[in-house]
Amino acid sequence: MNNKKFIQVFEYQKLRYDDSGIFRKHHFDAMVKFNELHQNKYFTIIHKGIRFGNYVGVIQIGGLTIEILPKADNNEIADKNLWQNVLLNMLKICKKIQVESISETQLKKRYHSILDVYFELYLNEVERLVKKGLIKKYRKNQSNQNALKGKLLFAQNIQQNLVHKERFYCEHQVYDKNHLLHQILYKGLLILKTFIKDSLKDKLNRLLFEFQDIENINIQKKHFDKIIIDRKNHDYQKAIDIAKIIILNYSPSLNYGNDNLLTLLFDMNALWEEYIFRILHKHKTEEIEVSFQNSDKFWENKRIRPDIVLKTKNETVVIDTKWKIIEANNPSDGDLKQMFVYNLYWKAEKTLLLYPKINQIDSNFGIFHFDNLGKKCKLGFVDITNDLTIKNSKIVAKEILEKL
Repeated sequence: MNNKKFIQVFEYQKLRYDDSGIFRKHHFDAMVKFNELHQNKYFTIIHKGIRFGNYVGVIQIGGLTIEILPKADNNEIADKNLWQNVLLNMLKICKKIQVESISETQLKKRYHSILDVYFELYLNEVERLVKKGLIKKYRKNQSNQNALKGKLLFAQNIQQNLVHKERFYCEHQVYDKNHLLHQILYKGLLILKTFIKDSLKDKLNRLLFEFQDIENINIQKKHFDKIIIDRKNHDYQKAIDIAKIIILNYSPSLNYGNDNLLTLLFDMNALWEEYIFRILHKHKTEEIEVSFQNSDKFWENKRIRPDIVLKTKNETVVIDTKWKIIEANNPSDGDLKQMFVYNLYWKAEKTLLLYPKINQIDSNFGIFHFDNLGKKCKLGFVDITNDLTIKNSKIVAKEILEKL
């Protein structure tokens, strides 16, 4: 894997192109085009370069991999391996990646980028299906035959066989492996072929050989909508899920000159929010009800939506997650006003603003001075960068619940 061109950056970092370096103008042009097609939401264009925003993940442009990592500390020389592990853990908890499909030995090795995790997962899943035996299905097939087989299509037969009277243009049933499930998997393998140049290449070529009789069609979102997973094909679920991520995030060179482009990008604010919810939901006690992104009418057609609401028999607590660095006891006025509204609207006794932890200490519950209602808000900080919290999400859940 070390022969790849690879750049690691952090969110909100700048990257400028230099035609004598790894990141060149044609890479920059491809990224600009991609960003324009997505309403310029992923990064900002600057002079001879780009400034990343709150999206993290990976961008593969031809032979260049750019990995954008989260970062919630003030350390100028941050540990990129650490933050890659944090990101992988969040993606695992949020089920954006089925890490349990990889063995413990594989998990301990150093991945080049998170994209390599997806590639290896996908090849492992497809290989498992091949070893088990690819399923066959009946499908309709229309073709010219030397003997009458199935239903004769008169109009097509006249068009095709006006000269060749000995042939028959028929529609008949075929029982084979050339169906949509395998066409999707095959397309995923073909996309990987444009990017994989390392030790996975031999496995990829072996799998492509198994799919040589499968038709290469243009797979779109509508094709995934047609897939129905049942007891006969439930083994295909993981492979299809990963294929969907790969195929729908792939942009062929038609739009970007000579550079194929594959992106896996995640809004860090949304990822942090979902990460906290899933941990609390998984490790909550029986007496706690945890809900996510409840919304209600607020004003005209506007709705109000807190991140997480915890309810017990005795009280309601609203948690709002913030992926940003702040000093303890110094929240923004906007954040506090938002929490006060949540207090009132959800009849919550307490609200908690939850941030990633550097070295801050939780604040005490402060009281909102309005009508002597006794509504309270607290600032809490969660450590997500030590080995214990990465390996055991129960520790994070316990830490959050103890703040309440």
